Amino acid sequence: MKIFQEITPVNHSDIFVILDSINKGFDYPVHNHPEFELTLIMNASGNRIVGDSTERYDSQDLVLIGPYLFHKWDDHFLDRPRKEDCRVITIQFDMNLFKGALLGKRPFASIQNLLKNASRGIRFTDSIFEKAKTIMIRLTLLKGLNSIIEFLRLLDLLTTSQTHRYLTSVGFENELFQANNTRLHAAYQYIVRHFKNPSFRMSEVADHLCLSNSAFSHFFKKCTNRSFSEFLIETRLGNACKLLIDTDDPVAQISFSSGFNSLANFNRSFKNKYHCTPKIFRNNYQLANTFNWTKQITPGQFLPYESKSQTSLKPATYATRLDHH
Repeated sequence: MKIFQEITPVNHSDIFVILDSINKGFDYPVHNHPEFELTLIMNASGNRIVGDSTERYDSQDLVLIGPYLFHKWDDHFLDRPRKEDCRVITIQFDMNLFKGALLGKRPFASIQNLLKNASRGIRFTDSIFEKAKTIMIRLTLLKGLNSIIEFLRLLDLLTTSQTHRYLTSVGFENELFQANNTRLHAAYQYIVRHFKNPSFRMSEVADHLCLSNSAFSHFFKKCTNRSFSEFLIETRLGNACKLLIDTDDPVAQISFSSGFNSLANFNRSFKNKYHCTPKIFRNNYQLANTFNWTKQITPGQFLPYESKSQTSLKPATYATRLDHH
């Protein structure tokens, strides 16, 4: 399946760019890009795709997305009367911004950690949402150094969230997993190397860490709030979703490539988590990519995922305000 890569407006002289759209909707296919992206949606409802996560959002949404993570929003706000305008504010910035001479320093460590975790997509709610919304609206009015200070204040605010939620499964971006606990990190790395083996068992990880099965099970549950078997299935399902999106491989082949010992077990586990069959999941992604390029109005240039052509697909004019900072 074709996943398009967006050529964003971010250039080398930017700290960030901000896109402010009112009543324009969402007019792009499933896509990714190497930049970080923070998207705020107000007064719209629809569906959101981030990695292997497909969810309904209602009225408002705030999501931080890491580099190259597939994503797309759609909306149905025109299908019903609304009291306020639909507004979407998007901030994009370079993936290496916080690795530089200044922003890579220790005082920005919490923001650096936030950005590492954004590889799974992070949704913010409650009081953090309200505070972030206020800052992002204010950012659309600021210029110069004041806008940079406010941008850093926004990211610092997000690091304090206690109610955020990761959107993608651990297996979807397993090479980017972060763990502060050394033993947990070692366990996870071992799981990543072996989960595709259908005969892989918890006892192998326990032996690797020099723990008894019961001690490892207790340790793992305490650190991750889920059992080893639940974590293993989620890792396998995340990998399967990535293959369903990235490849045209048959479902049966993807099942065994992801470590499931039978197609029936895979289908049952998949439906329990995603509430649809693997085939429907793949079809939904394909439908989300049905796109009329002649009607695109927001700033974005797109290339097919594996295209060697440098010819971008873009409209003659845009209807979204774009500011470079």
